Amino acid sequence: MAVSFKGAHFAKDILLVGVRWYVAYPLRSRHVEALMEARGVSVDHATIQRWVVKDRPQLEEACHRCKRPVWVSWGMDETDSKIKGEWYNRSRAVDKTGQTIDVLLTEQRDEQAAKRFLTQAIRRHGVPEKITIDGSAANEAAIKSDNEEHGTALDIRKSKYRKNIVEQDPRAVQRVTRPLLGCTSCDAAQGPLVGIELMPMIKKKQMMVEAGDEGLTAAEQFYSLAA
Repeated sequence: MAVSFKGAHFAKDILLVGVRWYVAYPLRSRHVEALMEARGVSVDHATIQRWVVKDRPQLEEACHRCKRPVWVSWGMDETDSKIKGEWYNRSRAVDKTGQTIDVLLTEQRDEQAAKRFLTQAIRRHGVPEKITIDGSAANEAAIKSDNEEHGTALDIRKSKYRKNIVEQDPRAVQRVTRPLLGCTSCDAAQGPLVGIELMPMIKKKQMMVEAGDEGLTAAEQFYSLAA
């Protein structure tokens, strides 16, 4: 299913360029507005922000439809993102090869938030065989709860060394998440965050491409998600 641009007042190509600039680089919506204006396109920064929020669910769905399978050995970790002066929890998971599995922004760092993230990741990628965590009691409790609820046997491994991949992976996107300081709430930041995480996934070649399209740039692959 293609991304719908029904009701948009700008051409699809212009809209996608604005969204990509916002999520691929450490730019705020006002910066994108200025870049657009320099190229002869007059668009308000608030409109750009709405594009990101409105189109994020469709782009996210398109991404997961064409995403390559991940390994059954996962690493889960939490990092922090500051939004409007408040710190929020950003749950992430990668497989043993460094492929991004999923990301979720929540207001709290507790068992409920960890369970919500784990449920989302399993729904999209299937049940893993083992999950490596650090000493997070919330993550451990969420995994054990999922085992009891679904009769699974997820192997929990605690290791700082083995979890280095998932801890270092956010560094590639941390610089770009600084504009989240301009968001007004956790819900408002979730849209940009998903887009910001999408670009590194494309660069890590996690998207399946059709024969003959292997040479597409990251930008071209991003645009193809809306085709």
